[in-house]
Amino acid sequence: MDNEAEFLFGLYEKHIKGTPAKAIVADVTIFLCHLTNSVSKTLEAIPTTKVYINTRVVKHLYDKKPAEEFDFVVRYLHKIVKYPDCVYQNKNPKRGHFAFLKKIKSDNYLCSLEISEEEIFVVTAFRVRKENYLKEYELLGSWKGDIPSS
Repeated sequence: MDNEAEFLFGLYEKHIKGTPAKAIVADVTIFLCHLTNSVSKTLEAIPTTKVYINTRVVKHLYDKKPAEEFDFVVRYLHKIVKYPDCVYQNKNPKRGHFAFLKKIKSDNYLCSLEISEEEIFVVTAFRVRKENYLKEYELLGSWKGDIPSS
C-alpha cells in the first residue's frame, strides 16, 4: 500500500471504523496528495496543489458506499486525484468544483474536489455505474499516463 493510502486507511481505522451510521466523528483533516503539474495547469488559478480529505468525508463514504467499494476507494483515492484520466467541470448543484475520473481495473471512479481560497478538499468519491453519467459534464483535460492527449 502507498504512503498516501496508508495515511487514509489509518484515518479510517482510528476515527471511523466500527462507528454507527450517522455517528459524529472527530473532525480531523489529513494531506492526501499533490496534484501533478499538468492537472494543476488544467485547473488554472487554483490556490495550491495540495489536496486534503477529512473524517467527515470518509465517514460519509463509509456510511453510504458498499464495503467493497469503500475499501477500494480508500486504497486508490490518492491515485484517482493525483493521476486522473480526465478532469471535468462539476455540474451545479453538485458539490465540488471539479470531477476527476480514473479507470482502475475495469471500473471508472470519480472524485469530486472543492476549491476554497486556500485549500483543495475531496468532497466525495465513488464508482461510476452509468456509462453516460458524465455526458453533460464539460471536459477540461484528458491524459494517458500523465501526458495530455490531443
